[in-house]
Amino acid sequence: MAAHTAGAPAPVSGPDLASAWAVGRPGPVASGPLVAVRRPVPAPGPGDLLLRVEACGVCRTDLHLAEGDLPPRRPSTVPGHEIVGRVVATGAAVGRFRVGDRAGGAWLRGTCGGCRYCRAGRENLCPASRYTGWDADGGFAEAAVVPADYAYPLPEDQSAVQLAPLLCAGIIGYRALRRSALPPGGRLGIYGFGASAHLAAQVALAEGARVHVLTRSAAARQLALDLGATSARDAYDRPPEPLDAAVLFAPVGDLVPVALEALDRSGTLAIAGIHLTDIPVLNYQRHLFHERDLRSVASNTRQDGEEFLRTAARIGIQVTVSPYALARAPQALTDLAAGRVRGAAVLVPT
Repeated sequence: MAAHTAGAPAPVSGPDLASAWAVGRPGPVASGPLVAVRRPVPAPGPGDLLLRVEACGVCRTDLHLAEGDLPPRRPSTVPGHEIVGRVVATGAAVGRFRVGDRAGGAWLRGTCGGCRYCRAGRENLCPASRYTGWDADGGFAEAAVVPADYAYPLPEDQSAVQLAPLLCAGIIGYRALRRSALPPGGRLGIYGFGASAHLAAQVALAEGARVHVLTRSAAARQLALDLGATSARDAYDRPPEPLDAAVLFAPVGDLVPVALEALDRSGTLAIAGIHLTDIPVLNYQRHLFHERDLRSVASNTRQDGEEFLRTAARIGIQVTVSPYALARAPQALTDLAAGRVRGAAVLVPT
């Protein structure tokens, strides 16, 4: 796909068709919910960017969408919301980006700007919010359109594969860490250690926290120790010391009481995922008494994204990736579902 002048959409005939994967019939990954498609290269609207996709991270939310845990909002949607791309066309109203720039498309792609949540700086709670790869086609494709106001400028001195996981795994992990109310130098528990967790852990470590990782994967436990975690144990084990804060990244409701019991007095558990299996009945004395808090995390604001990307650059965050060719997107989802991905899975168009 060749570059085009600002404001001019890419041709949509002949060879300018883009390969992509769309969710056909949602179901278990073994049933083949992803369908290979060829579609015309999309044209950007007045406030949009057309990106030639360089890489797109594979998020657990994509798995939830493919398997039907997250009900589809439109038929045959292309998943993917950790998009690193090169701007090949811009809409007439775009001023922040030019053709040739590198830009990132993330999960949040639109809010109303006028509701009480938006006015209060909590746009992640906007009732009219829209999301990439759910309300509109995402980055499991060779080309994608993203709104310029919700895109992030990205550096040229890092590979697209390394940058992609920052755009959701990193941003959501950052917000979850802040929602956990971890005090300076505090004791943090992390339950599950995939793409988001291994990035949030590095932010906490850089801020002086003692990090204890609880996860079923032996490889993930080793990665946690390699990154500087104080301990790494099985998901249902007790950490070696009481926790000031914890973040649950694994979408497993059974771990909620486990994590709450590991908290010290006044500790906070933040649940990072968009989907969670049912939480067992909680016992007030064991799980919540002594002012323990239980919090959810809903999407992110653009400010979260900007803060995290600055933090990641400042601390030199290490992104562990497992690259897959775009043609192997179903395998990437299968490996993610089975817990076989080390760090973050990233799709790379060829």
